[in-house]
Amino acid sequence: MRYLQISSPAEAARCLKEIGVDPYGIEAMVPKMSGINIRLDNLKPAVANIIKQEMLSLGGDAAVSRGTIDCTVRRTDVVLMGTEKQIARLIEKISHQPLGLRKLASAIEELLSNLRKNTFVLKTPRRKITIAGRTLIMGIINMTPDSFSDGGRFRSIDDAADYGIRLEEEGADILDIGGESTRPGSERVSRKEEIRRVIPVLENLVRRIRIPVSVDTMKAEVARAAIDSGAEIINDISAMRFDRKMTGVMAECKVPVILMHMRGTPRTMQEGDLTYDSLMGEIVRFLEERIEKAVDGGVTRGNIIVDPGVGFGKKAEDNLRVIRHLRELKTLGQPVALGPSRKAFIGKATGVKIPAERIEGTAAAVTAAVMNGANILRVHDVGFMKRVSAMADALSRD
Repeated sequence: MRYLQISSPAEAARCLKEIGVDPYGIEAMVPKMSGINIRLDNLKPAVANIIKQEMLSLGGDAAVSRGTIDCTVRRTDVVLMGTEKQIARLIEKISHQPLGLRKLASAIEELLSNLRKNTFVLKTPRRKITIAGRTLIMGIINMTPDSFSDGGRFRSIDDAADYGIRLEEEGADILDIGGESTRPGSERVSRKEEIRRVIPVLENLVRRIRIPVSVDTMKAEVARAAIDSGAEIINDISAMRFDRKMTGVMAECKVPVILMHMRGTPRTMQEGDLTYDSLMGEIVRFLEERIEKAVDGGVTRGNIIVDPGVGFGKKAEDNLRVIRHLRELKTLGQPVALGPSRKAFIGKATGVKIPAERIEGTAAAVTAAVMNGANILRVHDVGFMKRVSAMADALSRD
């Protein structure tokens, strides 16, 4: 189940075609998709028919695949189309019916609640981080010799720490330190080397700044060392898949964690077939599964942030689509982070080959992300993007 962000009639038609709606039905239903659209996957025809009839009786509609009405298909996907009030009434009407409709009603109600959710409070051992009313800016400090944009820029620990202080002065709400490059084709580094790169800078910084520090790592041992040294957030691009001990560390240390969608590993993610049958569908399902795995392992749900992973295992057009449809991640009910800064898809769209010169394209991506519901933006050019996001917040939020 997920919310669908429909931005044009053509997109509405593609969505309906994807679930197998009759072509004549597509033409009639596209105009009805101007309200809230919720996709329900893999329902029995009997259940789908009840939902469709109830939505029609309320003035809305529900799209189903051909063969659903006469039950000649075994399963069908469904798209609910209506106002929030109509969908709320549907929940009331089916909540006491058989065939699993009570459970379905509860799930739809939870999704509507998630769509309305605009305030989040992350809890660290040192503070509460409130996300409400404006987008937070996460400044990047790469302690790597081979990052795609700014690898090898710092000559010493003091240089890196001074840079972090400057980012705070420019308006960063969070700093994110990384000791292992995750650019396409990058190789892994040892735990010992990653700790050597990250911890001295982290220890220097936390004594001198007021804002929280995040550490970008996929390794449980590095995460624990970072938290012991003052890190308050762990940014794990593997969504805690690459180190089986990571979930336990996060549960025990009780700090927020960012879970990101990625196919493959940084070394292999841009190789092979990058085709998605349903890009946002896969991202939502993946993140939903990782959230449940984390919660089952003892991680507090309220401390989980999700990231769709632009630039990680996706074509340039996929990254654009993710940003256009970012609001669909509200399905999950968690704060949404995004890291578009200076990435290759921006270079492809703008024709700018040098990553550090992709500032205008990054600004456009940041603006679109804010207006589509981003809560945290991970960027290189903090001062500039802080002002861009402030204007986008002013334009998009009541």
